[in-house]
Amino acid sequence: MAHRLTEDARGVYIISATPFGDDGAVDRTSLDRLTDFYLESGVDGITILGVMGEAPKLTTDESAEIIAQVLGRVDGRVPVVVGVSNPGLDNLVNLAHVAMDHGAAGVMVAPSAAAKTETNVIAQFAAIAERLPDVPLVYQDFPLTTQMPISAAAFTSLVETVPSVVMLKHEDWPGLPKLTAVRAAAEARGARRVSILVGNGGLYLPQELARGADGAMTGFAYPEMLVEVVRRHHAGDRDGAEDLFDLYLPVLRHEQQPGFGLAVRKEILRRRGVLASAATRAPGPSLDRTGHEELTRLIDRLERRLDAGGVAIAAQ
Repeated sequence: MAHRLTEDARGVYIISATPFGDDGAVDRTSLDRLTDFYLESGVDGITILGVMGEAPKLTTDESAEIIAQVLGRVDGRVPVVVGVSNPGLDNLVNLAHVAMDHGAAGVMVAPSAAAKTETNVIAQFAAIAERLPDVPLVYQDFPLTTQMPISAAAFTSLVETVPSVVMLKHEDWPGLPKLTAVRAAAEARGARRVSILVGNGGLYLPQELARGADGAMTGFAYPEMLVEVVRRHHAGDRDGAEDLFDLYLPVLRHEQQPGFGLAVRKEILRRRGVLASAATRAPGPSLDRTGHEELTRLIDRLERRLDAGGVAIAAQ
């Protein structure tokens, strides 16, 4: 069954890594294993070809092949969102068609830095929606990378102008007041309440959930933690959610180092038996001997706390 993304989306949409072999080729065996791992972790959806999926380093053919493989492997069990950001509108539209033809739930688009103004960003998304009628759009608000910030008022105008925008991937930084402002602006103007899933590795997840986020669209090498934190919060157990989150915070924080964290995430996934190699595609980061030792210490400390029964994760 093909899912379609709506304003009601909630939970954890994990951002998938893209596995590579030591030779730099896409590791399709590990890609299947990684997809299965995410599903077994209880995620509510999967997002592929994002920034942390090294999408800009993939060829057009590789992107299309990964879309087909992941959508086929998921086989309708959860919604799959595909990142299609591209400075060329035709390229963006073509990849979006590939994604939707394979059963994607929607596509994620980041604003172009070339837009320069919020008015132009709204026009950009209106043009995308015109070329992609009936395709649900996720607005990726990641100005740290895109260099194109958008205010809460302008995002609300975007939602009012482009009905196919159904989700905000919120990863402005710092962003807690902005999240509150987005919800307040929509309520004050009677605009649609869209889904908000947060990024930044989940660093601020408990606080973002308390401010009106519906879940997370991010990557972390322990996705089961994200799933359980969101579940507990939605069940009204905010303290239990934060107790669990706190156990993993040192590893999560270490994994979020700009320009380096992807190497950490992939190495953890390798150690967990999911990836055959922790390689990133060149040019990309890798751990040196000290980095491996640091990570070993962090993982050992986490496992001791978990073994001590600090906070149990419910069986999925």
